[in-house]
Amino acid sequence: MTSTPSGIPGTADDSAELLPIASGARTRAALRTLIRPDRGRALLGLGVLVGATAVGLLVQPLLGRIVDIVADGRPADALTLPVVLLLVVAVVQGVTTTLGLTQVARLGETVLARLREQFVERALQLPADRLERAGAGDLTARVTGDVARVAEAVRSALPEMARSVLAIVLTLGAMALLDVRFLLAALLAVPVQALTARWYVRRAVTVYADQRVANGAQQQQLLETIGGAATVRGHRLEEQHTEKSARRSRKAVELTMRSVHLVLGFYARLHIAEYIGLAAVLVTGFFLVRDGSVSIGTATAAALYFHSLFGPVNAALVLLDDAQSAAAGLARLVGVTDIEESAAQLPHQRTEAGAAVTVDAVSHAYGPGRTVLHEVSLALRAGEHVALVGTSGAGKSTLARLVAGVQQLTGGTVSVAGGHQPTGGKVSVAQSAPGPAGPSVVLVTQEVHVFTGTLAEDLRLARPDATDADLRTALATVYALEWAEALPEGLATVVGEGGHRLDPARAQQLALARLVLADPPVAVLDEATAEAGSAGARTLERSAEAALAGRTALVVAHRLTQAVAADRIVVLEAGRVVESGTHDELRTADGPYATLWRAWSGSRNAPRTR
Repeated sequence: MTSTPSGIPGTADDSAELLPIASGARTRAALRTLIRPDRGRALLGLGVLVGATAVGLLVQPLLGRIVDIVADGRPADALTLPVVLLLVVAVVQGVTTTLGLTQVARLGETVLARLREQFVERALQLPADRLERAGAGDLTARVTGDVARVAEAVRSALPEMARSVLAIVLTLGAMALLDVRFLLAALLAVPVQALTARWYVRRAVTVYADQRVANGAQQQQLLETIGGAATVRGHRLEEQHTEKSARRSRKAVELTMRSVHLVLGFYARLHIAEYIGLAAVLVTGFFLVRDGSVSIGTATAAALYFHSLFGPVNAALVLLDDAQSAAAGLARLVGVTDIEESAAQLPHQRTEAGAAVTVDAVSHAYGPGRTVLHEVSLALRAGEHVALVGTSGAGKSTLARLVAGVQQLTGGTVSVAGGHQPTGGKVSVAQSAPGPAGPSVVLVTQEVHVFTGTLAEDLRLARPDATDADLRTALATVYALEWAEALPEGLATVVGEGGHRLDPARAQQLALARLVLADPPVAVLDEATAEAGSAGARTLERSAEAALAGRTALVVAHRLTQAVAADRIVVLEAGRVVESGTHDELRTADGPYATLWRAWSGSRNAPRTR
């Protein structure tokens, strides 16, 4: 869910910085690149389809031959050979068409799978703030609706289009062989068909592109409203959000109806072209037979040829509908795969001597007039645990995300021993600045996702080569081995959607176990124990402390007990560092931290310092 600074979902301006859409030229170039590894299969499928279509064109002359035999009053046994040949043609065409379409379908599925992999890989690498500016609805619409539309085109439209185009070209050639005047008569339909296609394509490109954007906006609004339902009700914004959802739904429906009217006009024009062409061929055949230039059978074959074009021509032109829709979806997918890496946009900086992390004059804004950090400077020594403390909106999570590399900097530098932090994708355990042995920094947030699969597979997301013994060691480190082995099938138990449900505390321990497996020198915890509730808070704090042992750590403290246990506390107010020191130092300084501490511990016994 994308939230505005006020925390109320969907109250931001309706305009969003949508993810890019590739140009037509770039989309075609990307498609050629995707097909290139399978050129052999493409040529094989095309060649087999050409042969199948050519064989099928023997049907009309054979039927014309039968007409001539009957018209000439020949014996019935003269029909045997043409009838047998018709059966042979039907069998050969059926077999070769199946083989050709199979090759084309395999090619399409392979290319689609390659595109999906590139899309997912690139989407996971996008900076979190870039995705948030676009809105979850835009990415969701692309990965669902656009992928589905392209997949549908690959599975049905692409093979049918290939077969139809071949049938049209070869049939027109066959008509010319009968008599070139039949071809000229048939071509009278082409201007109407060409103008129809041009009329349709010019309108369809815009309509379908707008429709995809409108669907994305509609999904975004629904995601925000449903995901933030409690907040919407709490602020009594039901009517406002209902109206926004209705407005975006009306926009999507309006564009859908425009596309329907476009298709209806398209079909009406095609019927006119069919009438013109068939009438011209029949009239031409009448005069040629009357003059003795051709036989009745030949004229019949020509008419049958043109009639057989109804299916392929209409299919090819109608498939423009699917092609335009799929092209719009493909352009949106290629637009994401083409996004340039945003890493290393700022100059490389070394950390201060002896420091594991250096934050130097870092500022960050979520938009004009929405600056949340103001030239924050901070250094974390190797092995030091630093707690970030402050009121809501002070900029704690933003600073944590900048250090972890999942947010782009507006100004200043963030450096980690071993290199400048690039930005990366936001996941339950986000990583950035990978070194030779793994990531330099790992982020664990309170928004933990349990992926569908076995518990072992979920853990190996952090280290694919980890053995079962490694997994058990990581779970034991965060005090989770006991409940993990008590699951119905132990590490082989399916968790996540549709599997064994893990409560928030156990899900968070799973994320901390991933942290142990990833074994980074620097860890960032952004309120990683906030979802446990009071009952599981102490257990999770023990788990987090164990996971951070031996690492440099920056902890956004949801509970001040975490701050007490830290080596140093940094207090943020309105995006600025206002205090820094140990718990005892800040408590006696009677500053902002002391005020927070008194409010926190007023009804509690003060925990022990370590």
